[in-house]
Amino acid sequence: MASITLEKIVKTYPDGFTAVKGVDLDIADGEFVILVGPSGCGKSTLLRMIVGLEDITDGELRIGDNVVNDLAPRDRDLAMVFQNYALYPHLTVYENIAFPLRLQRGALSEQDIDAKVRRAAGLLELTDHLERKPANLSGGQRQRVAMGRAIVREARAFLFDEPLSNLDAKLRGQMRTEIARLQRALGTTTVYVTHDQIEAMTLGDRVAVLKKGELQQVASPRGLYDQPVNLFVAGFIGSPPMNFVPGEVSGDTLKLPMVDVPLDDRLRDAVGDLDLVIVGIRPDAFAETGAPGGDGEVSFEADVDVTEWMGEVLYAYVPFETHESVKEQLDELDRELDGEGMRSQLVIALDALSTVREGDAAELSFDRSALYVFDPGSGENLTRDADRAAELEDQAREQRRRALERARRRAEREESPAAAEA
Repeated sequence: MASITLEKIVKTYPDGFTAVKGVDLDIADGEFVILVGPSGCGKSTLLRMIVGLEDITDGELRIGDNVVNDLAPRDRDLAMVFQNYALYPHLTVYENIAFPLRLQRGALSEQDIDAKVRRAAGLLELTDHLERKPANLSGGQRQRVAMGRAIVREARAFLFDEPLSNLDAKLRGQMRTEIARLQRALGTTTVYVTHDQIEAMTLGDRVAVLKKGELQQVASPRGLYDQPVNLFVAGFIGSPPMNFVPGEVSGDTLKLPMVDVPLDDRLRDAVGDLDLVIVGIRPDAFAETGAPGGDGEVSFEADVDVTEWMGEVLYAYVPFETHESVKEQLDELDRELDGEGMRSQLVIALDALSTVREGDAAELSFDRSALYVFDPGSGENLTRDADRAAELEDQAREQRRRALERARRRAEREESPAAAEA
């Protein structure tokens, strides 16, 4: 295993297009880091530079203590799992997994190769499929074969390039848990590229969010969700995404399209001397108004346009008018997030048992503490709490340490009966 360090990494193509713009990223030994962002943000290019499939225009890449900018891919001792699996159709599962070991030209005996292949197959629940050909496997099984080929190499790090994008939703969910379990069990440094922020939030120790080749924020999934640094990160992380509405500052009041919000100390400090801000609020911050809430609760009535009942949650959609002064920026943000430029609307997550339906006038509320305030010029999150963000990162590191310790103890228990039988 090894750490991976990127210092001011740049990738400029011969036509002058710069795909990666001075990225700095430290990936610790054994860490699971996700590179995420919309299409064309440079995440796959960055991964290919790490593995050596793309030249580095500028900057320094280190694996462990060694600078590897000019090393060929085979000399970096990294294992990559591709989106299209890259299996040999004429070879069995066994031989596909064994292939990188046979390339070592006599470095391992047949007995050693067999032991490594069968160990990987056992980890991936492929033991019963070793004599089958890839064409006779499901998509999930093929992906596990590709992962097995990476595991047997015992490389210094695993690199995944959108490995689940060809699978259906159910298989993606199953494979996410499989990859997370394996990474904990093996403790191998892992870099994983995806455009799916659900994968990013459920898999990674830390997530690096990229936009147009520039690194926006690196933090734990909870840190990104609770304490985003700017509009882009806030809008990209979360499903459904954060709602953004214009907020006009008038004296001690923040006027939103659906309700006036009295400014408390936190909001007052955030808006400063701005007359107009962009306000963000997560869909799950809303509730149907029942008994009177606390001092921070703000209630309003909204005409519901459409509802979607999803089984575990009901989504209500409420159209609103965007202030012309921020409309251009919000439209640009929507394009950056691969949006479709649809109408401006709030997405509100309600209890699955809610009786609200389209055409209803719903009584809704939220707490002022759930509001985010962004500078309409820079996009900066003006309500970001640096102390809270640091606390969340400390919690994430401790949770990861405990997860690795549990995985180590479980592996020791599983090996003990095997050792006794031997």
